[in-house]
Amino acid sequence: MKNLKTVLGIGVIAVASFFIIAADHIDAPAVKGGSSDITDFYAFQGQDTNNIVFVANLQGLLSPMATSEAMFQEDVLIEFNIDNTGDNVEDLVIQAIPRNGTMYFFGPVAPAKPGLESTIMTNATAMGSVAITLYGTNAITSSNAGMKFFAGPRDDPFFMDFAQYSAIIGGTAAGFNNPGADTFAGSNVLSVVVEVPKSMIGGTGTINTWVESKRK
Repeated sequence: MKNLKTVLGIGVIAVASFFIIAADHIDAPAVKGGSSDITDFYAFQGQDTNNIVFVANLQGLLSPMATSEAMFQEDVLIEFNIDNTGDNVEDLVIQAIPRNGTMYFFGPVAPAKPGLESTIMTNATAMGSVAITLYGTNAITSSNAGMKFFAGPRDDPFFMDFAQYSAIIGGTAAGFNNPGADTFAGSNVLSVVVEVPKSMIGGTGTINTWVESKRK
């Protein structure tokens, strides 16, 4: 990690500016087909109840063939935002950015400034990296300083009975069936996962959290 600024292609004091281009399940033309397209965001308690897990899923509804060709874009920053004071402004961020088959993580760390523009926090004391898992291979994970990391393709957990939804909208059905049909079964996403000790999040135990994708 000593040469991280060189790996990322930024200078010691360079500021990388990004803007939000997030969407859900490829319904926005500006992000369609790219790893800036956020499909879902999850935050939940880990199997180790002292930890919290953050998951950003990208590039939804990938077929198996498309999954083998999908990749994280090196000009896209994935940023997990954490508000631990209840004012809906990020107090901490966890940043993930790919380079040459590796996903690099920085944080939790206070951002250079809140809002739409971000600086890659290469001087964060908390950081890690993981080789990006390729489709059809065993999941690669890594850990550092109590944190755990993963980046790569996963089955898309998004469940949608699209035919029944269309029937409801069309007035021919009153509600969804239980369990209904999973229209998008077999499709995949690219996932970025980081598990963090709660002690690194701070605050009173209640947080607000959201994820952004930002392009350089």
